[in-house]
Amino acid sequence: MTAKKPAAPPIKKIAPAEPSYNPFATTQQQFDRIAGMLGLDGPTRDLLRNPLREYHFSIPVRMDKGGIRVFRGFRVQHNDARGPCKGGIRFHPMETVDTIRALAMLMTWKCSVVDIPLGGAKGGIVCNPHQLSAGEIERLCRGWVRQIVRDIGPNLDVPAPDVMTNPQNMLWMLDEYEMIAGGRYPGFITGKPVSVGGSLGRTQATGYMVVLMVREALKELNLKPENTTASIQGFGNVARYAVELYHKIGGKVISVSSWDPADDKTFCCRKKSGIRFDELKSISDPFGTINRSKAQDLGYEILPGEAWLEQEADILIPAAVENQLTVDTVPKIHNRVKLVAEGANGPTTPEGDKLLEKRRIFMIPDILCNAGGVTCSYFEQVQGNLNYYWEEKEVFDKLDSKMTNAFHAVVDVARKQGLPTRDAAYVLAVNRVARACKDRGWC
Repeated sequence: MTAKKPAAPPIKKIAPAEPSYNPFATTQQQFDRIAGMLGLDGPTRDLLRNPLREYHFSIPVRMDKGGIRVFRGFRVQHNDARGPCKGGIRFHPMETVDTIRALAMLMTWKCSVVDIPLGGAKGGIVCNPHQLSAGEIERLCRGWVRQIVRDIGPNLDVPAPDVMTNPQNMLWMLDEYEMIAGGRYPGFITGKPVSVGGSLGRTQATGYMVVLMVREALKELNLKPENTTASIQGFGNVARYAVELYHKIGGKVISVSSWDPADDKTFCCRKKSGIRFDELKSISDPFGTINRSKAQDLGYEILPGEAWLEQEADILIPAAVENQLTVDTVPKIHNRVKLVAEGANGPTTPEGDKLLEKRRIFMIPDILCNAGGVTCSYFEQVQGNLNYYWEEKEVFDKLDSKMTNAFHAVVDVARKQGLPTRDAAYVLAVNRVARACKDRGWC
């Protein structure tokens, strides 16, 4: 008699996992839509939806306590049809190459929309600067340059600071490059200290220009700055200078958010009567991390990190990281909000964008709103290559003129073609880059 086979166990059905957010896929999705609107041909689309080049490398660093630790570094060059690549270097423990790819593409559009003769790039190192000594960070900076030195330079690819990097880091990188190249090349990198070839106004440029874009948008909305309030995500370099200038033009900031490295969580500091810039600056570190307990002692309400977007304010300025205004978070935005100014790169997902459009919230997209930094970096590059430096007033006057012209060019396209401002900015930017690629015979 044949033994009976045991019954097979029932197959357990596993629900498919929700797709994780991929910043590069999102930027490609945005590009594909604009490419369709412009009617770009297949080769041009293929060329522009991916980086021209990317570099992945390991950086061995001797640690203070002995031994070697190996860090991962990246440099992605998206497109250089309009000029040398330009883009920051960020240090972050959660850095990924897809984030770097996305930001490199955004840099291409950013340089194009403000009409400066540069392409887009981005770099990064997977690390947490809070956990490294100054000596370890210096060796890390120099190691990054040694790994990529053959593929960057004043006429190829010009780096700059980004998340958790600063002028001192840029100076170490410049020094390493010059020792290898055997000369003085101040145009190799931007965001340097003013004393060693940096540009006056560079530190404030991104945050200040965010506010000048807000100034122009408020004119479109028939609002006066002194009658408005703002809530800002972040208190790093971009956010803090946005707070400072927004106060100077008469506005009132009621809340900012920060990150607490002790528990790796964000929190929000709110004062409905208006925050005091100097007060919060005095209790924050160079990375923009506010001391939570000291803020509480000074009378600030401490709220969960996401609370910055729920405030009863006229203006929201996301000025921290990507993927903040989503299909889940946009419904939490207060009905009073009339304007979103994207100080950060990629803070709004396509789904979040659609909800903002339905609510008729005026959007200043990232590739325009925070382009003051790269525009001033371009000015610094020009000054370094010429070895001739401008006074601060001249820098800010040139920035104001360049950014204001770009804002109105975008608004003009939006009106003529009946487009949201983000689409208008992308149409303007992508068309310029595609034309440069065509003219060069690349596609």
